Amino acid sequence: MPELLLPLLGTAVLTLGWLWFFVRRDRNPEPAWLLARTFAWGMFAWGVAAALGSSFGHLLGGWPLAPLILIFLTALTEEGSKFLAAYTAVTEPDFDEPMDGLVYAVTAALGFALMENVTYILGFGGDIGAFAGRALVTTLAHALFSAPQGYALGQLYGLHGRVPRAALRPLLLRGFLVSVALHFTFNALLDNEPGGPVLVGLSVTLCLMGLLALRFYRRYEAQAREASGGQD
Repeated sequence: MPELLLPLLGTAVLTLGWLWFFVRRDRNPEPAWLLARTFAWGMFAWGVAAALGSSFGHLLGGWPLAPLILIFLTALTEEGSKFLAAYTAVTEPDFDEPMDGLVYAVTAALGFALMENVTYILGFGGDIGAFAGRALVTTLAHALFSAPQGYALGQLYGLHGRVPRAALRPLLLRGFLVSVALHFTFNALLDNEPGGPVLVGLSVTLCLMGLLALRFYRRYEAQAREASGGQD
């Protein structure tokens, strides 16, 4: 098992590095225990999604367009499980500003990504090349997939008490569906044979997701500055 130590340590460091990168943008840092719990729920969410995903191939059988349907169901299941993991923080008193929606959604997503990468490493016997090619991209991708639903969770906080609860559901649904669409697009590209067009498509998709997440963060940062009277 010594050959597994380096890639396992690498994926843990990579995941925690991205977690620090995203969480540090919060002007009012969240408690470590709640971040850790949400991260753990994200890890558990991977187990739920993996258990459901393993049954999809058997159910679809020889259906027309089965590969695309499988990719869609995988995106739907994984984003749904990550959303529920993030939602566990919504009722906590520390969920007290819109930025928290993004923080907890990304935290849950990175817990999910860590478990997915660990499983991948164990399955490939510690092949560092296989680990590096996958983990470097998919860890960030999972965080970016969840940004739209994290933004929606932030809106849930901002509008709670001012509009009927039923009116908030379309906001959550829209954010969730955007996350699923991003995940589906990314996985559909990843499922093709490696080559120039696929790499370009993946790069463009990652860049667009990154810009979208940045826009969400900047919007909530501006709101946080306004709430604090414009002080940095």
